[in-house]
Amino acid sequence: MANIYQIFKKEFRSYVNSPAAYIFIIVFLVLTSWIFFRGFFLINQAVLRDFFSLTPWLFLFFIPAVSMRLWAEEKKLGTLEILMTLPIKDHEAVLGKFFAAFALLTVTIALTFPLPLTLVTISDPNIGVDMGPIVGGYLGMLLLGAAYLAIGLFASSLTENQIVAFIVGVTLSFVLFIIGEPIVLFSIPSALVPVFDFLGLGTHFENISRGVIDTRDIVYYLSVIAFFLFLNIRSVERRKWA
Repeated sequence: MANIYQIFKKEFRSYVNSPAAYIFIIVFLVLTSWIFFRGFFLINQAVLRDFFSLTPWLFLFFIPAVSMRLWAEEKKLGTLEILMTLPIKDHEAVLGKFFAAFALLTVTIALTFPLPLTLVTISDPNIGVDMGPIVGGYLGMLLLGAAYLAIGLFASSLTENQIVAFIVGVTLSFVLFIIGEPIVLFSIPSALVPVFDFLGLGTHFENISRGVIDTRDIVYYLSVIAFFLFLNIRSVERRKWA
């Protein structure tokens, strides 16, 4: 655990000292705030539905941009060999990097809390606000974001080029997200629909964001995260013995 914390501290400090992290946070907050207040000013309706429905698509590009450097930069700078000679196990290095990126994601998501607070403040006190979809939406954002991070971290372990890592991360995340969407389900044999529907990252996010906290959705996301972290560990092991 101490080694994981040391890797976490090193990677999170690099985020804090990097302008790229602040650009990511600011751009994400500007876009999500625009999505929320666009509905408020244009149609006089303050809801978080658009915010939660469009966030997965924003994550699809922002999160691979955050994770693309985690291994690729180590390879390009030649520091991966130094890291692997330290008394640190492969899974500790992978988990430390993952938790650092997840911490940045959590901070970013937490900074959007003024949006639901605004919704609660301006809502009719006689009607109130249904907190179920709000809680579910934020939980879904954390789980979906963590899944994207695990995928992006694996993509970063495959190359020393950050742009290539970004493209691979976006592609893998997009495929896993889109396979459960209606546009795909309507074009495949009916026998495969339940399988594709279950495998889609977006399907489970939609379930949770409606306020329906089903353990099957949570287990699914945890399984995806664990699977890609496992692939990441194997990728690092192969690199070490190459």
